[in-house]
Amino acid sequence: MPSMDDTPSMALIVRRDLAMSAGKMAVQCAHAAVTCTRRARQHGRLYDRWLESGARKVCLAADDEVHLNELLAMAEAHHVVHALITDAGHTELPPGTVTVLGLGPAPRRTLDAITGSLASW
Repeated sequence: MPSMDDTPSMALIVRRDLAMSAGKMAVQCAHAAVTCTRRARQHGRLYDRWLESGARKVCLAADDEVHLNELLAMAEAHHVVHALITDAGHTELPPGTVTVLGLGPAPRRTLDAITGSLASW
């Protein structure tokens, strides 16, 4: 059985500075989760281990778009599957607003190295 630190997980990081309703936030996180999942399928065994271990996801908060971009750069440096979600602008936000960064699935210790300082949403 894999150690807790090695168990794959996904992080959905939401901008704290946007006035999104709970429903809007949920939909943006869903977009990130689906996109990351589709991209992770190409990584075979890690994707399989993530599904087998319960497809763990956590929702975290970032201060603003600058903060999300800093986290994105760290994810790219660690070669973590990621998805930066921008809103289409049909409801609450202007078109092109960056809302959520999805990371993973990736080993928990890798995600913790990137997101360890973030608060839960």
